Amino acid sequence: MTADNNNNKKNRFVPFLMAVCVVVGIVVGTFYAQHFSGNKLGIINTSSNKLNALLRIIDDQYVDTVKMTDLVEEAMPLILSELDPHSSYIPAKDLQAVNAELKGSFSGVGIQFTIQDDTIHVNSVVEGGPSEKVGLLAGDRIVEIDDSLFVGKIVNNNEAMRRLKGEKGTQVKLGIYRPGEKELLYFTVIRGDIPTRSIDTAYLIDGKFGYVNVTKFGETTYTELLIALAQLNQADCEGLIVDLRGNTGGYMAAAIQMVNEFLPNHRLIVYTEGRKEPRRDYHSNGTGSNQKLPLVVLVDESSASASEIFAGAIQDNDRGTIVGRRSFGKGLVQQPIEFSDGSAIRLTIARYYTPSGRCIQKPYDKGNDENYEMDLITRYEHGEFFSADSIKQNTTDLYYTGLGRPVYGGGGIMPDIFVPQDTTGMTSYFRMAATRGLIVRYTFEYTDHHRSELQAFKTSEELVKYLKKQNLLNLFATYAERKGLKRRNNLLYQSKTLFEQSLYGNIVYNMLGKEAYLQYLNLTDKTVQKALEVLRSGTSFPKAPEKEPQKPATDERSEKTIACVDTTAEKAVSDAPTYSVVFELA
Repeated sequence: MTADNNNNKKNRFVPFLMAVCVVVGIVVGTFYAQHFSGNKLGIINTSSNKLNALLRIIDDQYVDTVKMTDLVEEAMPLILSELDPHSSYIPAKDLQAVNAELKGSFSGVGIQFTIQDDTIHVNSVVEGGPSEKVGLLAGDRIVEIDDSLFVGKIVNNNEAMRRLKGEKGTQVKLGIYRPGEKELLYFTVIRGDIPTRSIDTAYLIDGKFGYVNVTKFGETTYTELLIALAQLNQADCEGLIVDLRGNTGGYMAAAIQMVNEFLPNHRLIVYTEGRKEPRRDYHSNGTGSNQKLPLVVLVDESSASASEIFAGAIQDNDRGTIVGRRSFGKGLVQQPIEFSDGSAIRLTIARYYTPSGRCIQKPYDKGNDENYEMDLITRYEHGEFFSADSIKQNTTDLYYTGLGRPVYGGGGIMPDIFVPQDTTGMTSYFRMAATRGLIVRYTFEYTDHHRSELQAFKTSEELVKYLKKQNLLNLFATYAERKGLKRRNNLLYQSKTLFEQSLYGNIVYNMLGKEAYLQYLNLTDKTVQKALEVLRSGTSFPKAPEKEPQKPATDERSEKTIACVDTTAEKAVSDAPTYSVVFELA
């Protein structure tokens, strides 16, 4: 073989060897880049890539074992909290319960309960519900669920709800202790759809004026309102009070539908706008059947979001009178977005504006804003609940209603008529009794021990008349002292009226339900009484100021308003602070 032939063979292998070297170089280089050169990778391309890369690095190299799913679950709410106070993350385990609040129904056994002494006490049984069908009664104690003992420290609201709620058609076996029975009773309950009402009561006060209490804006709220109005109008209702106190919001669409019931055609109800959401106006269509009915709307510091859309539309269109205290101040609406694992976020994507152009979102700092969270307490400490003069509105953020009445943005709906929080008879003794839960606990025990005789009374008037003869004030003071609250006779009798209202009211609630309870409270509720005064005087429709202020030359919002913050589309959900309740439904 010649030298030339040998050289040709060697030359044929050169490209192959070079390719192998390149591949080996890439592999080795990648290895060293990942493990020894600061892990820079390609992270700097975008922030989202950087976040994903961080999670991969932690999973690959962190010193201890990390449950990545738990890490993500913890990080999600922290990321959203950096945007605004109302963008939020809902874990998969909580989403069904959160949505059920606004859906109008959920699947469960159909009882209302409270937990006393580490035991579930059945306060009432839903009429026509699964539990009533098998024979459960108010006063029963649930001590076993599916053959497992369920008493003691394990018993809390969340765990009770988890065990009692479930898919429609599934079974749950309950072991019941019933006072008077020697042995436990067992019932197999087939879970079913349990309706949740958003209008707790609708009735005529003084035989003339309707009262409707709306607790949330859910899928069924508008239908419930139409039914309530039809019943009231059949009884010759001459005016209406819509009570939105404590209503923290719900579906924006429900608020728009409800406002439409009272407005003439082509009136602006609300409009929305955001960075990615072009302005969208919502107008009345003239189909409402109560366009001329005198109207008063009640609000307070817990009335938020959809409640403020309703109140703002009524106020800006000069359609009715707003009575109460300044509302919460939430001008943001969230779009629900679900993930494949069953979790979801509620992301703020736009602002809403009342017809006059104002955004009523109160100021906040991005991130975990403690001042925002403490706002209601700050209002209380500054005396805003007790005096209109203590309310500091941003007078530079000025707008006008259709009649030229001045209204302000940047911090809730200011009522047309301010009614201070009633502190008549308030003492430290009453406050301690209430905050320690002693009134609720005593009235539950009293109801439980006297249920047989209390069942004879079918109206709140009859029941209260009976209770006034039972010396409940002294009986409660003795009970409270046994529980560690020293008896203070002077303070006890200074707060006599407050104590009796609370004691009687809670027993009415326990025996006759929330509708009878609200009717009883309204007899002495100063805000309701002020609303009745407005309706009786025929002054619910606002009038233009004697000297009409000069309106802005254009319809454009000021830069101040534009900086305000968020709302959005038809299916968007508005959310606000939640508050604990004494009784739970299951």
